[in-house]
Amino acid sequence: MKSTAVLLAAGQGTRMKSNLPKVLHPVAGKPMIGHALRAARQATTETPIVVVGHGAEEVTRYLGGAAQTVVQNPPLGTGHAVMQAEALLKGKADLVVVCYADMPLLRGETLQRLVETQQKNRGALSLLTVMAENPRGFGRVIRGADGALQAIVEEYVATPEQLRVKELNVGGYCFDGVWLWDALRRIPQNPQKGEYYLTDIVEIAVRDGLAVQATLMDDLEETIGVNTRVHLSEVETALRRRINQAHMLDGVTLIDPAATYIEADVTIGRDTVIYPNTFLRGATEIGAGNQIGPNTIIRDSKIGDRCKILASDLEGATLENDVEVGPFARLRKGAHLGDHVHMGNFGEVKDSRLRAGVKMGHFSYIGNAQIGANTNIGAGTITCNFDGERKHPTEIGEDVFIGSDTMLVAPLKLGDGARTGAGAVVTKDVAEDTLAVGMPARAIRKLERRKKKS
Repeated sequence: MKSTAVLLAAGQGTRMKSNLPKVLHPVAGKPMIGHALRAARQATTETPIVVVGHGAEEVTRYLGGAAQTVVQNPPLGTGHAVMQAEALLKGKADLVVVCYADMPLLRGETLQRLVETQQKNRGALSLLTVMAENPRGFGRVIRGADGALQAIVEEYVATPEQLRVKELNVGGYCFDGVWLWDALRRIPQNPQKGEYYLTDIVEIAVRDGLAVQATLMDDLEETIGVNTRVHLSEVETALRRRINQAHMLDGVTLIDPAATYIEADVTIGRDTVIYPNTFLRGATEIGAGNQIGPNTIIRDSKIGDRCKILASDLEGATLENDVEVGPFARLRKGAHLGDHVHMGNFGEVKDSRLRAGVKMGHFSYIGNAQIGANTNIGAGTITCNFDGERKHPTEIGEDVFIGSDTMLVAPLKLGDGARTGAGAVVTKDVAEDTLAVGMPARAIRKLERRKKKS
């Protein structure tokens, strides 16, 4: 049975008071429509359709190939919005799921239950409802004396008796894909606002003698829609709590979950410990047995196993296993630290690879460099990689010792076993097993390579 989701994302979102389309405001590091899209794809079999309007170009650009888009213009209500998908879906979908793109907490599992309800329903549609004391502006679900669902009444037109109803319409629907399109044309135009409301389709189904079923939700947080930045903060808090709980249940220790910020696409291995005030963002992958934080920010980076990262900032970096970083280190895009690398405080690495066993002292900058295994980078070392117009590479071999405050003026090569004296300004290549000192540095003698203790 083919099922397709239609996400409604055409609203202007004026109460957000923003130049950014409402559905592109991020929640846990991802635009809220991204969360809605993930849930929709989990519950249906076909590529979703997104109805766009305000900010259509920006929303379509974000979606890329993840969904088809149709434009609602002019905006004439939710029923009219669903009509825009008819050309793409009529005769092609057995079931049509409709929900809002500004409900980022709605789970795919919940939509799956809704679909399952409609699969068992011989009637026209099924919808999501919730029992709540605070109606949050939702329409009331009106039932007959026999308990059958009869109508949805919007809050602004509800009678005092109807306002006392605790069962609320959440805004998620699953329709029979054959019945839907004719029924949409029978929705009356609202005389007060001149729009066509999707909620009126319930009464049309009842007049057709077709049963309307409800899937009662038990998690009130899932129902929160975003209309203001206050709502945005509510869903951010709720989703962060959900994400953190999932990681803890998977074997990750969060010392203080309320002070730990993990975005939706981050993965973490078991027995990793996350200390407070840590932010894990973007497509970050963290292995097992690590200690991260406190006061650490990691973005779009890959961390191996058993690493220790203290009070540092990483973006676009790769750490292999047993790496120690910080405190107050910065790893920028392209930084790659091999097994057992130690990077001290106030160091910075960009577009460089430090191979296994490298020790990088504090107050050092390494950029556009390749550094061989077991090399020692003394405190205050700088690769002078930029000449004002272009960046140049530095190549350092294995078992090299770079003295404190050495300036390495690229392009430059230092052979295996080379050494520099403290304060050297190296402007020419240094052969392997050679000591260079001075400013500018000069080679003064060959060295006997020290053998590593086994």
